[in-house]
Amino acid sequence: MYYSTDYVSPLGIVTLASDGRNLAGAWFEGQKYFGGAIGSQWEEKDDLPVFKMAVDWLDRYFQGQRPDIFEFPLAPIGTPFRHTVWKLLSRIPYGQVVTYGELGKKVAEEMGISSMSSQAIGGAVGHNPLSIIIPCHRVVCKDGSLGGYAGGTERKIALLQLEGVDLPAFHASDRQTLQQ
Repeated sequence: MYYSTDYVSPLGIVTLASDGRNLAGAWFEGQKYFGGAIGSQWEEKDDLPVFKMAVDWLDRYFQGQRPDIFEFPLAPIGTPFRHTVWKLLSRIPYGQVVTYGELGKKVAEEMGISSMSSQAIGGAVGHNPLSIIIPCHRVVCKDGSLGGYAGGTERKIALLQLEGVDLPAFHASDRQTLQQ
C-alpha cells in the first residue's frame, strides 16, 4: 500500500508518495510519468513522519537553503540501471549542472562498461520519481541547451535559478523561455 499527501510549492502542487516509511515519489501536478511505477492507487495520509520530513526539506530548499538529499529515507522504484543513474544524480552539487554525456560516462564507469548512450541516460533521468529531491533538473545538454524536464522546462529554469545557476550561458531558445 502506498500513501500520498500534497505539498504546495512555489512552482505548483507536488504530490508526495510513501510506502509508509520511505519517500517513494515526488511529482509535480501534471508531470510526465506522474506516479511512475507506483501508479495512481494510493491512499491520502498526511501525517506520516516521512511526509513531515519531506515537507520540511522542501520548505528549506525553496527558501534557498541546501538541505541534504539523504536526511530522510528514500525508496524510489526502478530498475537497477535507473537506480545507478539516480544515485549519480544525487551526487550533483547544488547550483551545478552536468551534461547527459558526462553523466553517461560516470554511469558507464560505475557499471564497468566502456560507454553508455545519452538516450538511455535521458530516459532514466526523465523517469526519476523524486523530482527536486533527486536533482534531475541539474542535467543539461552538451550543446548548451537546457534539455527536457518531466516537470516542465519553466520549472527546470526556476529550480536552476533558485540554485544560482548562470542561465544566460545557455542557448538563445532557453533564454527566450526564461524571459517569458
